[in-house]
Amino acid sequence: MDYQAIWLSVRLAASTTAILLTVGVPLAYWISFSRRRWKFLVEAVVALPLVLPPTVLGFYVLLAIGPHSPVGALYAKLTGGMLPFSFQGLLLASVLYSLPFTVQPVATAFAGVDRRLVEASWCLGVSRAATFRRVIAPLAAPGIATGAILSFAHTMGEFGVVLMVGGNIAGVTRTVSISIYDQVQALDYGAATETSLFLLAFSFAVLAATYALQRRVWAIWPAN
Repeated sequence: MDYQAIWLSVRLAASTTAILLTVGVPLAYWISFSRRRWKFLVEAVVALPLVLPPTVLGFYVLLAIGPHSPVGALYAKLTGGMLPFSFQGLLLASVLYSLPFTVQPVATAFAGVDRRLVEASWCLGVSRAATFRRVIAPLAAPGIATGAILSFAHTMGEFGVVLMVGGNIAGVTRTVSISIYDQVQALDYGAATETSLFLLAFSFAVLAATYALQRRVWAIWPAN
């Protein structure tokens, strides 16, 4: 089993999940509570990675962060390195690719919070930030946890975007999915089976945890 690739995937998934929670929770809040008519355009952009082929997304990300792009040129000027075929570039691509897996479950959880409780908090003079911290976030906690779990698991299994943006550099961009591909290409089916079983067990555990959280939500949610 390629433990180096597994550890790299865990690092990538953990970093991606942390960034997505920081960015995705406020975005999900805006989607749930905003009354802007053009909100559907933002929702469509967020959901785009769900229907876009990973290679297409990876190709455009590669163009956007290349050394001749504004983003790539600025990064090279500040750090002296390049984003393509680096862990940082891989992290950026993973955040974009897994964005809907965080935003959509969290937005659904926010939408399910009883508006009467939120409005009562506002009427009592509690600020929006305090209302979110004391009322909305605790009630939506299972949805936030689901978004984090799905984002972590989705990043662990990425292949197309990883290959397009990060390539196959051992210890830098070779994730567990790329490692399995290499093992199959080398006809090392024993190692491929071992690593694949690890991912299979991990995916099952993630899905079991997600469905358990959802059942808990329905169990504690008050009936209308």
